[in-house]
Amino acid sequence: MDALTSDIITFALNALVADIAQQVRFVPKYGGEVMCLEPSSDTRFVGGMFTYKDHVSLEFSQGNSLLDPGSHLEGKGKLRRHLKLHLLEDIERKSTKNFLAQTLLLTAVQQQHRRHPSGENPA
Repeated sequence: MDALTSDIITFALNALVADIAQQVRFVPKYGGEVMCLEPSSDTRFVGGMFTYKDHVSLEFSQGNSLLDPGSHLEGKGKLRRHLKLHLLEDIERKSTKNFLAQTLLLTAVQQQHRRHPSGENPA
């Protein structure tokens, strides 16, 4: 994969994340960028983007919990799963927006539960 293609894919992923959840911050880490949802923590992240020789990898920290009817997610680890994006078209073809929405919702629910473990929602 050439640098221009990886830059285009990364730019498109950043725009997609911003469209879904503007509060996500991208923090340089591990040779790529991790996506942080909590404003006060750079250590808890929902996933990340990493550029490799042949693809851009979009990682999901809790990918094992995501619904994947099209079997697009790769990885057999305990928690993490990833999408390998070789072309700009892979973003749509591999349901990337759906996976991002799922992981952001899952993380937001878990954060809410950590703040209010009894299930009470102080409105």
